[in-house]
Amino acid sequence: MSAFLWITVVSLAAWCWLLLCQGFFWRTDVRLPRRREPDAWPSVCVVVPARDEAAVLSVSLPSLLAQDYPGRAEVFLVDDGSTDGTGELARDLSARHGGLPLTVGSPGEPPAGWTGKLWAVRHGIALARARDPEYLLLTDADIAHAPDSLRELVAAAGTGGFDVVSQMARLRVESRWERLVVPAFVYFFAQLYPFRWIGRRGSRTAAAAGGCVLLRAGMAEKARIPDAIRHAVIDDVALARAVKGAGGHVWLGLAERVDSVRPYPRLHDLWRMVSRSAYAQLRHNPLLLLGTVAGLALVYLVPPVAVVAGAPAGSAPVAAVGALAWAVMAGTYAPMLRYYRQPLWLAPLLPYTAFLYLLMTVDSAVQHYRGRGAAWKGRTYARPGAVPDEG
Repeated sequence: MSAFLWITVVSLAAWCWLLLCQGFFWRTDVRLPRRREPDAWPSVCVVVPARDEAAVLSVSLPSLLAQDYPGRAEVFLVDDGSTDGTGELARDLSARHGGLPLTVGSPGEPPAGWTGKLWAVRHGIALARARDPEYLLLTDADIAHAPDSLRELVAAAGTGGFDVVSQMARLRVESRWERLVVPAFVYFFAQLYPFRWIGRRGSRTAAAAGGCVLLRAGMAEKARIPDAIRHAVIDDVALARAVKGAGGHVWLGLAERVDSVRPYPRLHDLWRMVSRSAYAQLRHNPLLLLGTVAGLALVYLVPPVAVVAGAPAGSAPVAAVGALAWAVMAGTYAPMLRYYRQPLWLAPLLPYTAFLYLLMTVDSAVQHYRGRGAAWKGRTYARPGAVPDEG
């Protein structure tokens, strides 16, 4: 057997393993678990960190204020140094729409060792503690919730005994680049953190989706959230790890009626979304970066190369094995495309999308070593614990 045939066989074996042994990550049926309404609804405080979010707040905030929740609930929006009138707009929306009570706070600039978003979350949680809530809902300013979203989250947490119930909000998929890149983003996330493993007691796999995290207030204190993760760029995964480390029970699944309204119309916008934190995901480790690049090439790029190069070269076995691996790859991607209501002909294009993600990951590392590092709303973090720079 030729060397390339061996490589193609290894790629096929990798896909067989991913198909059967990686927590069935490709299935999209992990939705809110079984739940029943409690006899008495616990109190909830909703914390929304917001920095320059006026463009999306008029859609997202009214959905929070309009929550149909039988218990006591209140919204705390933390205006984190916005320059576009985010705080003023929030107050105006509350006055016009009514609904849940709204408090708008401002935390000031984050001290050294804190990411801006988590400093804002800390301020919001501090405001909320005066109300002594049983649960905290941490949600981003670009997330729109169905009217019963909070009700369903609380019921699921109480029924299942979860300390964290998190939903991966359905991201916007309207532009050409969003259709190509966004479903793959969630697909890759689920491959790294299989949802079934996260919800299993005793499992070490931990992750959450920062746009929608219902957190038991007592567990937040026990796990020292957010102080224990104050430097984290990928704060949702860090939060879930801290909760599991404190003995908590975490659940993560796909959302049904929790949607991100933030648009990513151009490839540049999506590139920035991924590259700002991709190298942080690899713990800024060059060896992990090399391994990731090699792994992406082996798993996603070898099959189409084998098909395209094998047939003209007269190597039918290479082309056949490559085609089978490519078919398994596309088959595992199809459920995510259906979840996002996208055409299935996009499934064979996954290698191209994976190549884009490979380039984004490399670019993230390049930006890190140039001193630019991760970014969030105009702040950059060149290294863990660095003082944020305004940009």
